[in-house]
Amino acid sequence: MKNNTTSRSTQKRPLNFALCIALLLTFSVSFAQDIKAPSLAQGYPNKPIRLVVPFIAGSLVDVMGRAMAEEMQNTWKQSVVIDNKAGASTLLAAKMVATSPPDGYTLFLPTVTTFSMAPQLNPKAGIDPSKELTPIARLAITNLFLTTHPSLGTKNMKEWIELMRKNPGKFSYSSSGNGSPQHIFMETLKKQLNLDIVHIPYKGSNSGMLDLLSGKVDMAFIDGTLIAPNIKTGALVVLGSSMSKRSTLLPNVPPISDTVPGFDWSGWIGFAGPPNMPQPIVEKIADFIKHYQATPAFASVLEKAGIEPAEPISANDMADFITKENKRWAPAIKISGATID
Repeated sequence: MKNNTTSRSTQKRPLNFALCIALLLTFSVSFAQDIKAPSLAQGYPNKPIRLVVPFIAGSLVDVMGRAMAEEMQNTWKQSVVIDNKAGASTLLAAKMVATSPPDGYTLFLPTVTTFSMAPQLNPKAGIDPSKELTPIARLAITNLFLTTHPSLGTKNMKEWIELMRKNPGKFSYSSSGNGSPQHIFMETLKKQLNLDIVHIPYKGSNSGMLDLLSGKVDMAFIDGTLIAPNIKTGALVVLGSSMSKRSTLLPNVPPISDTVPGFDWSGWIGFAGPPNMPQPIVEKIADFIKHYQATPAFASVLEKAGIEPAEPISANDMADFITKENKRWAPAIKISGATID
């Protein structure tokens, strides 16, 4: 009997020994990861960063990108290079970022178009930014203003609505392209008020702005930096803002919702990177952005660019925010009938 007990004990030793080794290895790996995680953030960045902007140089998003790049350089003492990659309603740049190494050295300034508009307008685009990018922060909100050529003779939303209803199909509006925020905003307003206004899409906002100034088109949704100087000279007339609260740039312009209840549309500019970025680096970038957003320097950038301040959203909450935005934009995109290829 004694010999049998000894035999069973001897058989158990290798198994117990192997189990101990496995547990020790698991603990060691976990401990090493715990040590490595903060060190990733502490050593970042140690080489130049590429900041991809999905619009041309001089655009509103580009202005924001260059301000961010300057502040990043001053804070981290590493160069930040702006890479303008316009095209495919921001998805050209999104694809490039999505296939970059997830090390934090390729970063991105997406907009509401990137996540919530372009993928729904073009399901065959070959990228789903909500799944293939790492959202880090929301930087600011973009407000658009319904602006007309003075030849229309309307000075407020009530007069404009009356003129449009009396003249279905007579007037036209420009946008920066099919499926752009300018297009979606106007089609949503037309649907809500049952108006007939002809859409003339342009490739970008500059050509449309020139034709609005010359009177070739009658109206458009325009960002504040483009219309502010033209309001002062009387070259354009602004009727209302797309957001339901007054603009910080043009506080005397009433929201469209004062006349058209429920009309409340705005875009946003965000910050993102490639998929599967290390969480310590994501948090370090998010903390930098949060602190920068609270500075007078950032407020000055917003004012000069005609962009509205945004309540900070944590990196962990950005995915939920984008999901809600996707749902919010879906019916407006359907109403517009817009598609892009």
